[in-house]
Amino acid sequence: MSRILLVEDEENIREGIKLNLELEDFEVVATDNGKRALELFRTQHFDLIVLDVMLPEVDGFQICEQIRLVNLDVPIMFLTAKDTSVDRVLGLKKGADDYLTKPFNLEELLLRIRNLLKRTKKDGDTGVEFVKFGGNEVNFKTYNAQTIRGEVQLTKKEAMLLKLLIDRKNEVVSRQQILQAVWGYDVYPSTRTIDNFILSFRKYFEEDPKQPKFFLSVRGVGYKFMEA
Repeated sequence: MSRILLVEDEENIREGIKLNLELEDFEVVATDNGKRALELFRTQHFDLIVLDVMLPEVDGFQICEQIRLVNLDVPIMFLTAKDTSVDRVLGLKKGADDYLTKPFNLEELLLRIRNLLKRTKKDGDTGVEFVKFGGNEVNFKTYNAQTIRGEVQLTKKEAMLLKLLIDRKNEVVSRQQILQAVWGYDVYPSTRTIDNFILSFRKYFEEDPKQPKFFLSVRGVGYKFMEA
């Protein structure tokens, strides 16, 4: 299920879009405040962001600019009453992928959102079905791993977590981001569950599980997968 951050300060529009996106099986986190939007982005995983421009505290252009400083991949769509060509060009220059003006057609909005997510998924799928590292081979379609200790059949959750870490190799992934990306926004296991998964990965894939080279802990934050 794709997760969408919706940032819109007009309550009727915000609630209407949120309802319709949820009816299309998207998971939506909505806020009416620019500063809160940045807090949500920093602490949670989102597959797409829908942004108004005129917002309290931090405007949409500033939000887009700040997101692009740390994340070039997440699709950003402006949905705004600022409809001049100057505004549209500015939004795209700030790093937006699409720009839709109000009033808008709901079907067009949903179609644009689906297209952005489809394009991102296609880009993200390149080369991630099968991966090799340190004498280990993992097939993410079958959840089968050929490890230095033999064959392992991963669970779906193990495969999701492993793929998340490998997709973001050499980057720290917080426990909060792991919980939301792998378990979903509403169902949280304890963070100890993640620790146990990492211990399993070390047992499967590391030459010396007590001196890991691939699956590293970052105290107080989360984990990262390291590969030279």
